[in-house]
Amino acid sequence: MPREIRDVVFVDGVRTPFGKAKGQYAETRADDLVIKCIRELLRRNPGLPPERVDEVAIAATTQIGDQGLTIGRTAALLAGLPNTTPGYAIDRMCAGAMTAVTTTAAGVAFGAYDVVIAGGVEHMGRHPMGEGVDPNPRIISEKLVDTSALVMGSTAENLHDRFPGITKERADAYAAASQEKAAKAYANDLIQPDLVPIATRSAEQGWGLASTDEPMRPGTTVEDLAGLKTPFRPHGRVTAGNSAGINDGATACVLTSAEAAEELGLTPKMKLVSYAFAGVEPEVMGVGPIPATEKALKLAGLTIDDIQAFEVNEAFAVQVLAFLEHYGIADDDPRVNPYGGAIAYGHPLASSGVRLMNQLAKQFEQRPEVRYGLTTMCVGLGMGGTVIWENPNWEGNAAA
Repeated sequence: MPREIRDVVFVDGVRTPFGKAKGQYAETRADDLVIKCIRELLRRNPGLPPERVDEVAIAATTQIGDQGLTIGRTAALLAGLPNTTPGYAIDRMCAGAMTAVTTTAAGVAFGAYDVVIAGGVEHMGRHPMGEGVDPNPRIISEKLVDTSALVMGSTAENLHDRFPGITKERADAYAAASQEKAAKAYANDLIQPDLVPIATRSAEQGWGLASTDEPMRPGTTVEDLAGLKTPFRPHGRVTAGNSAGINDGATACVLTSAEAAEELGLTPKMKLVSYAFAGVEPEVMGVGPIPATEKALKLAGLTIDDIQAFEVNEAFAVQVLAFLEHYGIADDDPRVNPYGGAIAYGHPLASSGVRLMNQLAKQFEQRPEVRYGLTTMCVGLGMGGTVIWENPNWEGNAAA
């Protein structure tokens, strides 16, 4: 018999403060980061009995060591969920947590689950991207892709080539603005409520508490960025200052059916409208959000003009600017990443999708005039992912 597709809602999301590789989490296990996120979700939502969680999906790009062993299941057990709760691991590189959300959300919509936890973790200090992998030599020898496709910074330089109007000066100005917006969001206490403090240990310094994002550089100016080295190409445009860093961190969120949220007394922060993933040339993976967004908009029956809140992952400034340029959106449009992005906070690969969702939920809370928003990101090896969300706080609901 055909099944009725159910509405899926984002109830709550949390994350650890993000760290620099070899920084505040140098001696902290990756799985302990995501375990703490799951525990915090249960603490913050006492109306959600642990036994009602039907599935746990946790993403990691480098599924090895303390990020391996089907981390969704092991993290669920160690977080205190009953042993009847299954779990699994996901890998879609940077869009890992986003894919954990969309995959479990599809199960909720279909009726396989009522309540799920989805998230991601990446400890790039312990596990550099590509650790232990063995790319098939045919990828290069048969010229399926250019060698630059395997180096994310080189793909960003390629994107600058494709969009010659996106200069290094524009990228640096965007990056400095991201740092400024993040600092302002911290000053206004907009980020900290969704951060999970993490106990850290150092053999030299003893115990500590990670409570803020370590990569942030408040006060960064365009002048500061202008002289940075361009490691991916001589006289290039991509620098450490206009890119996300190499980072550690974890995220997790609760998704439910609309009916389960009502039954359990949970207040949704967002409603899922549509999602899509798309493939592009691996050499210019940064354009991935454009076709993914086109697909998601078509599925939703919307246009880009209907979207009034954007959270675009800042893997590289040029990638965000290419997305904005495609849609005729100004570099400094206030609807885009108003609280700053990954250039400031960091980008621990597979975890970042839920950070975007947390910040979009905050936009929805702060801006009841906005009905639709999206989260989007580019993905290594030539992909993009976009999720469109509806604001349950939309003031038009009251008028309806």
